[in-house]
Amino acid sequence: MTTDVPAWAAEAAALPYPTVFVTVSGAHLYGFASVDSDLDLRACHILPAREVVGLRTGPETVTTDTWRDGVELDVVSHDLLKFARMLTTRNGYVLEQLLSPLVVTTSPVHAELAGLAPGLITRHHAHHYLGFAATQQRLFASSGELKPALYTLRVLHTGIHLMRTGEVVADLGVLSSLPYVPELITMKRSAEHGAFPAELREVFLKDAAVLREELEAARDASALPEQPDPGAVEALHDLVVRTRLA
Repeated sequence: MTTDVPAWAAEAAALPYPTVFVTVSGAHLYGFASVDSDLDLRACHILPAREVVGLRTGPETVTTDTWRDGVELDVVSHDLLKFARMLTTRNGYVLEQLLSPLVVTTSPVHAELAGLAPGLITRHHAHHYLGFAATQQRLFASSGELKPALYTLRVLHTGIHLMRTGEVVADLGVLSSLPYVPELITMKRSAEHGAFPAELREVFLKDAAVLREELEAARDASALPEQPDPGAVEALHDLVVRTRLA
């Protein structure tokens, strides 16, 4: 576990079902967590067969929102079947959760899922990042806050890198060469809802537009396939069945 994650995270994220993995998402994963950021934990659990095939079914999604040592803890966990279904769509969130380097809890099933992920990535994942960036830029336009501006830059950079390499990297500080990004990250780390510096507004808007065009071009030129690899989908199906029956 990284030193950026509290030692008590695994205990605090305990689920009422067997756990495939718990990883860190949100600002901690993106490289700009502030001193007052909440801790976003994303997980996958395994419902027992009796809660899947019977009249009374268990929860596909389990959510908790608690506080620990002054930190707000947001936990969201999906049942393995639901998580696997989302992996076969253009959902960038689940890829980032599965492949997050900030691992709280893991398992052999987690490792198998991560091994299948490259075969499930398509060029259509670009739509997720384009849509997420548009949403964040609208939030920036209405609030003028630093946070949605950083989210806009982060998702565009992640999408471009994914289209060009097939690799999921979510840390803005690693991805971006924009000269003002380190300054913005430093500002964000001191306050979750700080204002965006007015003198950089026009530069940011111009760069965001350029990055959007780069993401669209990277999508169109990407060597990634149109559809997930059928072999990877079949292996994912087998993994869900084996795990459930076990």
